[in-house]
This record gives sequence, structure tokens and C-alpha cells, in this order.
Amino acid sequence: MDELKGFFRQAGQEFLNAAGDAAMGVAKDVVGSVINEIFVKKESDTKRVLPNIKNMRVLGEKTSSLGQYSEVQDYETILNSCLQSGSLFEDPLFPASNESLMFSRRPDRHIEWLRPHEIAENPQFFVEGYSRFDVQQGELGDCWLLAATANLTQESNLFFRVIPPEQSFEERYAGIFHFRFWQYGKWVDVIVDDRLPTFRGELLYMHSTEKNEFWSALLEKAYAKLHGSYEALKGGSTCEAMEDFTGGVSEWYDLAEAPANLFTILQKAAERNSMMGCSLDADPNAYEAETPQGLIRGHAYSITKVCLIDIVTPNRQGKIPMIRMRNPWGNEAEWNGPWSDSSPEWRYIPEEQKQEIGLTFDRDGEFWMSFQDFLNHFQRVEICNLSPDSLTEDQQNSGKRKWEMSMYDGEWTRGVTAGGCRNFLDTFWHNPQYIITLVDPDEEDEEGQCTVIIALMQKNRRSNRTDGCLSIGFAIYSLTDRELETRPQGRNFFSYKSSVGRSPHFINTREVCSRFKLPPGHYLIVPSTFDPNEEGEFIIRVFSETQNNMEENDDHVGYGFGGKADSITPGFPTPKPVDPQKESLRRLFDSIAGQDAEVDWMELKRILDHSMRDDLPKPVVYNRFEGNTFGTQAAGPGEDGGNACGILSLICGPFLKGTPFEEQLNMNDHDQSKRLMGDGPGGNPAAAIVDETHGFSKDICRSMVAMLDTDKSGKLGFEEFEMLLADIAKWKAVFKVYDVEKTGRVSGFQLREALNSAGYHLNNRVLNALGHRYGSRDGKIAFDDFIMCAVKIKTYIELFKEREKDDTATFTLEEWVERTIYS
Repeated sequence: MDELKGFFRQAGQEFLNAAGDAAMGVAKDVVGSVINEIFVKKESDTKRVLPNIKNMRVLGEKTSSLGQYSEVQDYETILNSCLQSGSLFEDPLFPASNESLMFSRRPDRHIEWLRPHEIAENPQFFVEGYSRFDVQQGELGDCWLLAATANLTQESNLFFRVIPPEQSFEERYAGIFHFRFWQYGKWVDVIVDDRLPTFRGELLYMHSTEKNEFWSALLEKAYAKLHGSYEALKGGSTCEAMEDFTGGVSEWYDLAEAPANLFTILQKAAERNSMMGCSLDADPNAYEAETPQGLIRGHAYSITKVCLIDIVTPNRQGKIPMIRMRNPWGNEAEWNGPWSDSSPEWRYIPEEQKQEIGLTFDRDGEFWMSFQDFLNHFQRVEICNLSPDSLTEDQQNSGKRKWEMSMYDGEWTRGVTAGGCRNFLDTFWHNPQYIITLVDPDEEDEEGQCTVIIALMQKNRRSNRTDGCLSIGFAIYSLTDRELETRPQGRNFFSYKSSVGRSPHFINTREVCSRFKLPPGHYLIVPSTFDPNEEGEFIIRVFSETQNNMEENDDHVGYGFGGKADSITPGFPTPKPVDPQKESLRRLFDSIAGQDAEVDWMELKRILDHSMRDDLPKPVVYNRFEGNTFGTQAAGPGEDGGNACGILSLICGPFLKGTPFEEQLNMNDHDQSKRLMGDGPGGNPAAAIVDETHGFSKDICRSMVAMLDTDKSGKLGFEEFEMLLADIAKWKAVFKVYDVEKTGRVSGFQLREALNSAGYHLNNRVLNALGHRYGSRDGKIAFDDFIMCAVKIKTYIELFKEREKDDTATFTLEEWVERTIYS
């Protein structure tokens, strides 16, 4: 047994020498940069941009990330089927029922779902084209959606991207229509039937001024389906709908604290075809109360023009900043102050100027205001900056400018990457991190700075009727060239580094967005929830006037210590013990393996369950021979060696003597040897010592066998068994370091450092997957699950390395299934 202990001591010492301070938990930054990259080229290495409209998804398609709809509906397929059968489409996913109207209560009256030809004579999709005056509000409190819809009508290429123009109530009519919305980086095709909610034969919600025009009502229904019900649209931000119509990024300004250059910002937005809206604060004592000046409180208006207008008075002439806006009610509820319809101020505007701006004085809800009156009477303005693919080539050639944009998907996972805000320094650095590089300043910026708009959007929260939105925000840090080499930045970086910018608030809205002026350079963006361990998916987008380069600041997937290239198979080199030690190990193996001289998963499970019962998160029940009877007993502390039982204590304990971890193992070598090598009935080895329903799962044990079972026999020979013990020694030593409370569980936030200590480099995507697969609800990783993580990582890295060539590996489907199904 002394020789055997010498083998384990040598094995463990070689690991500690390889891992250095990382395994002992002394160094703050566990592992340096990684040379070996594993798996297919990372998606994050390529700059991502919003998809063109050609990359259309259909509602229910798995890649659309719209979880509530599992069934895929294809417009052309359903349309052709209905035309062949002569039937009108009835949507099973959004039926004509109360559930599609409301989720919190039943309607207060009988709602009848009618098709357009039952509502009006000669129904039309469009009547004499389309305009912002086709958008009239009904009983639903979704003025924010109507304001965005009115803005959408201002630009034909944007309008027809959302509302396909070929639809009709005449040619190829089958009661089915479809609309396109941008959802979290993808364009989604949403299908609806044309049964609309009515009361006493009149449309209940959005409608057109023309009773027989139905594009706006059907658009609203499709948007309600996207979010689960009409009620889900009650209350919202114009920004949200404008983004869903364009794929743009929105920002808003509190006009009481408006920046001095706000009019310039609005002008630049107009130059880029941005969609804009504004609103007044609601009156707490009255719903949609009207001010003396004719404005409606708590109401969303769309901004339809921003310009400088020539003004000529008897005493002087010049230009005045003006804004045109529209009330989505589309009626006489208009501004009645200076520059309102037919007000005397207009006599100072030249006639050609009036024609140029399209001035009319109809009682249609549209009116002009001076910019100063706008600041005095409105409280909030919202701007939706369009994505680069929103401008046509003709528009760009005519002088319209476009934004440069980068985008990434991300996720906050409990206990792994959901680190909370900067108040929680110990976990904050675990959040996803992104680097943007700004090279050229804005063309017209006198200070040589870059305009940057950063938007953080959480996914799928409006349709989540119980949880609602998380409180989200982000922080920005400058990076030196030297700091760029660290991926990701650790706790030390954030403990001494101050942010150079941040979102104004952590707020529970779908998106937070801010505009910054930054000098050219490298910047780190850290998006987070306010509190740690709040799970959610997000996208982060960066818009800039000049090019920006964006990448994820994350580790590469691979293996190696200290940043040195290490092309060996993960795990330290198997030690070469002197012959007496190897003979002791051989005798141990023979006593376990039996006559076939191999260990299967059941025999391995018995060894691990018994020897590592004190490392598992709860006591392991094991069986013991008592004379000729077969009894069951729970192993308690101190019994049969207590913490000293098991081959793994032999593996890890001896080489940790004299270290802070000696007390954790509490070695008792005599009992170890007796327990493992002792006799059962009839002088046979005490094989049946563990109840197979407890301890390590058969899946873990099978995976351990599969990891080293090169001939796929389901068993391990001596050489393979020897390598497995060396790996387990390494993994247990690492786990002991991070299990500081000796609970048999480590925090998921420590998973990256723990696996780095074992030599494995993983990025956030892999860590999130491990957290979801092996983490508990409180974000902890149990000992046996940690072992499973290590086994899986090593197995798949080895699998990849078998075929690795230029950072990629090629498998046929048969080869991939055959290799992965066994592991």
C-alpha cells in the first residue's frame, strides 16, 4: 500500500505542478490566454449584422426564438390548400375566442368575430393606397402601436416590408393574411385569419377612416397574435413597435433634461429616415385628459417631419426650427397654440415654403409646433434609428445616410453568467462581456469623437404574463491594448476600473438604450440585470455613424495551462511509477475487475460511491455483508474510516499532506486498505458495498468508462483504468479547492475558474449550457455533476481533436451519431 500511495502522490503532484496556483486557489486570474482553439470556428469571430428580409422566419420555426408557438405556419402552403378546398382559413393558433382577446378577465360584453365581408360592402385591403390617416384607435389602449403604425406609412419600402402588398379580398382570397415583424434579430412571418372582433357590427379595435379598408385592423391582429393576445398590447412604448416594424434601435429623451443639441439629433434622425414619436405625461386623475392647448395627456403622438422653415417678417428674416406631429385618433383633437392650423404665424411663411413642407389645415389630427413649444409641452421623445438594411440604394444615392451596426445574442444563466450589476462585485465579472472598437470620429464632429448608440433588449418578455420584464442596464469601460489580451476581464479589473458610460437607469422595460460620445479606442460593454441570478436572454446592438468593430470578450474553448500551447490530450501526462507502485495498483485493479481483467460501469460505480460518499452532497446508502445476511446501512461520519474511506482519498490525500487541504481529507490509510482490499463472504472481494440506486448515477459511470474505452467494449482495461484514476484525482483536487464550505457543492459562478484550474477553457455559451444541464435551481453544481462536466468536456475535446484540421473537424452524420451516442 505504501507503493500505491506513492503512485497517487506522484500523480497528484504532477497535476499540481501543471496547474500551479490555479488548483490551489491562490491566483486571482486562474488561467492565461488559450492557444489551442477547439470546435468549429466561433460564431463570435465574425461580425454579425441584422438579417436581410430574405432571411425570413415563419412563426413557430425553432430558430425564431418565439417559444409560445411550436407549430410552423407557412403562408403559401396554407393559402394554396384553402384555395384548392374552397374553404376560408381559420387559425387554430389564434382562434376567434375570448382567450385571444384577454388573459386576465372575460370581456364585459358579447364580442362577435366577423370577417370583413360581414362588416362592410366591398371590403378592400387598401382603399386608394395607404396613409397615416388609415390608422384610427379603437377601444384598446395601444396608442403606442398606432403612433408607430402611422410613422410606418411615411416610407413605402419600410411599409411593404411589414405589410406585403400582394394581399387582396378579391384575387386568391381565402381568408388568410400575413405580416412581417422584426423579433430579436430575425424577421418573422405571422399568419392570421381575417375574423376580427366586433361589437354591434363595428370593429372594436384599430380601424381605418374608410369603413371597407382593413389592412390596419389585420396588422393589429397579427401583432396581437405575436404577443399572445390583444390585451398584451395594452400599454407600451412607441419605440417597441417602431423597432418591431423596422429592426431599428430606439432611444428616448426626457425633454425636461433635453441635451442642447436635441434638434440636431432629431434632424440627423430624419436624414436617416428614423421613425419618431413623443408623448405627454398622463393625468393621474383623468384618463387621456385634454390640456387647454388641445394636447392629450398619456397619449402617444408620431413625429412626421423635422425641419428648419424660412420665416420672413417685416423686421427680419431667418429660419425657425419646427416639428410636425400627428394624433393617432386622426380627428379634430389638435394643438391650438402658435403655428396650429390657420394660426396667424403662417402668414410669415413664403408660399413656396408652405408647398415644400406640404402644409394643410385639415382637421385630421396633424399639426405643426415650434421646437421651443415642443420642449415646453411634451415630456418625452422617442427615436427609432433604422438598421443599415432599411435604406434602399436609391435613398442612399439621394443623400440619405445610414448607421453602421453590430449585434450579438446573449444570455444570463443563474449561477453562471447572471452576475447582477456592479454593486455585486464578486459576481459582476461573470456577466457576458463585449468589446467595441471605434476607429474614425464622426465626419462633422469638431472634437474628433464618435457617436455611439448602445441598446440592450431582453427577449420574449411581453408574452410572459407572469414574470414581466427584468430590470436591465449596462456599463462601458475603456480598455488599453494590454487589457485587450485578457478574456474575459476578471474581478480585479472591475475593482479598480471606473466606467466611462452607463445606461441611465436599471429599468424593467424591454430595452434600455443610450447615446454616447466617445473618443476612438477600445471599449468593454457589460450588460446585466440589476440583481444576480436573474435568468433571461438578450440581444445587444451598437449603432455608430462610422464603422464599429464588435466581438465577444470571452475565452476560447480549449485545453492548456498558463497560456502555453499544449497539444496533448486534456489531462496531465500519465505518471510513470516505479515498478513496485504499479504492481500495487495492478493488484488493486485485479481485485476489482475479477476474472475478465476489466472494469465495467457497475464495478466502477461501486468503487466511486463507496470511496467518495463524503464528497457527494448527501449521504450515500450502501449495502454490507453481515454473516449470511444482506443488510442496508447509511454511512455516517467516522464509520469505516469516515472521511478516510475510498480510493479517491488515497488518490488525492497523500500528495496534499502538509497543505491546507490535509484536514479536508482526514486520511486513515489502514482503514482505506482494509476497506478496499477486504473480504466479503467466502473470501471474495467486498464488491457489493453500494446500493446502485444511490451515489453516482449510472450515466456518469458509463460516461467515465466511455471516455477511455477506445475499443468500445463497455469496459476498461488496466491502462485505461490507470488513466481514469489520474483524471479523477485531478478533478477531485480541484473541486476540494472551490468547495470551501465542504457541502459537496460549488457555486456555478466558480465553474469557469474550477474548470480552468483543471486545464479547460470554456466560453459563456458552453458554461451556460453546463449550468442549464447540471446546475441546481439555486445555481449550485454538485460534486458528481462537476465530475460529469469534466468527463463530457474531455470526451468531446478528444473527439474533436481526432479530426481537427485548421480549427474545424468534419464528420459524416453516421460518424457523429456513432461517436456521440456512446459518450
